[in-house]
Amino acid sequence: MDHIPPSAVTGAAMDSVVPKRRGRLFKRIAVLAAIAAALAWTGWQFVPHGLQVASRDVRLARVEQGVFRDDIVVRATAEPLNSIILDSVESGRVEEVFAKDGQAVKKGDLLFRLSNPQRNLELLARQTEYSQQIFNAAQLRVAQEAVRTDHQRRQSELEFALSQARKQHARNQRLAQQGFISAVALEESSDKLAQQQRALDEEKRAVANEEKVRDRALDQLDSGLHGLQSGLKLVSATVDALAVRAPADGVLTDFRMLVGQTVRPDQHIGRIDDPQHFKLSALVDEFYLSRLSVGRVGSVTQDGKTYALKVATVYPQIKEGRFTAEMVFTDGQPSVISPGQSMDVQLTLGEPAKAMLLPNGAFVNDTGGTWVFVLGRDGERVEKRAVKLGRRNNAQVEVLSGLAQGEQVIISSYTPFGKAERLQLTK
Repeated sequence: MDHIPPSAVTGAAMDSVVPKRRGRLFKRIAVLAAIAAALAWTGWQFVPHGLQVASRDVRLARVEQGVFRDDIVVRATAEPLNSIILDSVESGRVEEVFAKDGQAVKKGDLLFRLSNPQRNLELLARQTEYSQQIFNAAQLRVAQEAVRTDHQRRQSELEFALSQARKQHARNQRLAQQGFISAVALEESSDKLAQQQRALDEEKRAVANEEKVRDRALDQLDSGLHGLQSGLKLVSATVDALAVRAPADGVLTDFRMLVGQTVRPDQHIGRIDDPQHFKLSALVDEFYLSRLSVGRVGSVTQDGKTYALKVATVYPQIKEGRFTAEMVFTDGQPSVISPGQSMDVQLTLGEPAKAMLLPNGAFVNDTGGTWVFVLGRDGERVEKRAVKLGRRNNAQVEVLSGLAQGEQVIISSYTPFGKAERLQLTK
């Protein structure tokens, strides 16, 4: 049999309680938290931030330092410098047409003729009335001449009788001094002389009064004749206006008269354009209304030659976001130019100056120049940012504040983005 020792040797006597190490637990938790944060950050990068937009659907431009050229290019239309509007002053039926649209006419050339029986009847009535008044005036003058002749005859008789009475009284005075006639006879001759003098004075007063009456009557008659004559001229002018003539030299434009057509008063029948001198009319964005004034200069190039222009008129009425400006040539005009021809005009609004610049784009009109979408450093996230933009031309926009040199901005239209505050560019 094997020998078994009375007691076996074990390690139980050597075991002891070891305390738990909490620091190691905290480290594990921290590592797990870091891993979770890294995973969360990585996941966040793949989560869309704002409206997703394909990069190919937008235009980006970088804010750069450069020289701002304060000019704009507008599309202008050539128009005759001088035009005369042709409106009908009379109504009637077109009987004859002597000209056609586009024809060169001279002042006084007959364009067309109207017929209006009513005007002809009015002219005949006025002519008859005028003739009757002339006859009445002639009769009145004949009667007045007869009365004047009668008064002159009577006045002559009275003057002769007065002269005879004066001579007789003088003889009687001499005879009375010599004692040949009595005092009674001398007194009678004196009374007769006084009577003849009174008769002559009364006749002269009557003649003077009648002359005044006749003069007033003749003045009124002349005034009436003058009025009738003016009315006759007016009616004659209306009849003459039935034959419409060119008021000036030029080219007949928008003229479409046909025989048998009825024309109304104030109806537009065309115009006469000056074929030698032209102006340019352009529709300009309302943004430039405060800066484009009369006297501003510009230029237009045709066939390799540049022609100087000057703003002659600015119409401030705004329609559909644009106003009208008219320009005239200051030093010659193109040799070949036609009404309605379109040209690109460069207008200078100020001197060139250094500035922070962005290319001009649709974004300016969409935001009014108060904010833009700016691309972040990661090249994907786009944030909306308030800015202040200044002057602009057809190619450049001046940046006053809100952007730094080198930053990239979306310059294409913002309309597809709606009211989005952030964008996420995708490949």
